Amino acid sequence: QVRLVESGGGLVQPGGSLRLSCAASGSIFRIGTMGWYRQAPGKQRELVALITTGISTNYADSVKGRFTISRDNAKNTVYLQMNSLKPEDTAVYYCNCNARRSWDTIDYSYWGQGTQVSVSS
Repeated sequence: QVRLVESGGGLVQPGGSLRLSCAASGSIFRIGTMGWYRQAPGKQRELVALITTGISTNYADSVKGRFTISRDNAKNTVYLQMNSLKPEDTAVYYCNCNARRSWDTIDYSYWGQGTQVSVSS
């Protein structure tokens, strides 16, 4: 199994910053695209940012210019630097990756347990 563990969530005032981390562990042969999603109360889960193995990135329009996704392949870790946070960024943030174990013939999608980000004064 591939396990994803997120950290770095919390309560921050509007305009503040947080950095989320997500480390993958387990019988990993390779990790492909990694990303962050979020789900606010009463809303569907939505894409926040993706980063490919080639370090190409994609962002939701609502976070462009404020959030930055990065990855450390040696540590199997993906990060999300969140600046200029707004109350509407409040949500549970989930890490996702496509990964393959040594005996897999295709990639499978894995999710973390989520970390709460709350933006409020």
